[in-house]
Amino acid sequence: MWSYILKRILLMIPTLIGVLTLTFVVIQFVPGGPVEQAVHDLRRGQSEGGGGGFGLRTHTGVDAQQVEQLKKLYGFDKPPLQRYFLMLGKFARFDLGESYFRHQSVWSLIVSKLPVSISIGLWTFFITYLISVPLGIAKAVKNGSKFDVATSLIVLIGFAIPGFVLGVLLLVLFGGGSFWQLFPLRNLTSDNWATFSLGGKVLDYLWHITLPVVASVVGSFAIVTMLTKNAFLDEIRKQYVLTARAKGLSERRVLWKHVFRNALLPLIVGFPAAFIGAFFTGSLLIETLFSLDGLGLLSYESVVRRDYPVVLGTLYLFTLIGLATKLISDLCYVWVDPRIQFEQLER
Repeated sequence: MWSYILKRILLMIPTLIGVLTLTFVVIQFVPGGPVEQAVHDLRRGQSEGGGGGFGLRTHTGVDAQQVEQLKKLYGFDKPPLQRYFLMLGKFARFDLGESYFRHQSVWSLIVSKLPVSISIGLWTFFITYLISVPLGIAKAVKNGSKFDVATSLIVLIGFAIPGFVLGVLLLVLFGGGSFWQLFPLRNLTSDNWATFSLGGKVLDYLWHITLPVVASVVGSFAIVTMLTKNAFLDEIRKQYVLTARAKGLSERRVLWKHVFRNALLPLIVGFPAAFIGAFFTGSLLIETLFSLDGLGLLSYESVVRRDYPVVLGTLYLFTLIGLATKLISDLCYVWVDPRIQFEQLER
């Protein structure tokens, strides 16, 4: 086991370097970098200032010395290869750098955006599994019945509706758009949240998070529900189930003692990835629609503004977490199912 874990950890290093290298190379050819954007902002600020009869200054240009100062400020005075190795050295020390435009460390930015992403992601994760797993089991037991067909239709319709479209509909219906003003339109809490009692804070938080979570969770039911149903159907049709029934065991005992454990293996193995991923599943459209400042919006704005430390830092962190989560999922698969050996995973 330990040799397998060590091999996987060692393989993470070239994978991380490959992702960062590819992104760094692409960045070198993307127009409108941070220096160009800073120059543009300076020119626009000068043109909007006073100093002329028409509100324009006579010197609207940015001289070469200012451009060189901007390049030095953002680190672009060094050759690309030197900047590349400096980046790798910082990331090896888990130093994600500082944002060009927000004047904060990338770590502090990520931490400040986590509450939104955690709220949406974790609620979506728990609600999805609490509803989808029992529903999938019921569908497997009643396979082919009217209940099975009706619930399949409902979850597939929910899967087909984009979360953003559903969010707009929820705002129109319950956010004061055209019908009822039942839920707030923005933020995770009210402005005077700090003055509430503990119970009031919890209720206020749940009040604010209801619509974003509903918009995110509806489309998640179909995958987990159908995966649970198919896993149970596969197990129900196996020989050991027929043998258990032939011995006179009740259907309930066969289902919960024999089928349940084996059928849930695919879901249990996927728990680590789903749970850890819940922290970083911020949806840009959902966050924008409900005015929530989370990781999705941070990533989008960083790409648009060419805030490369944030882009590369978040990419490095998310890639590292993704690789670690994949390793944990593989280990869970072996621990849950003793029939699987580490030698088989290496093939």
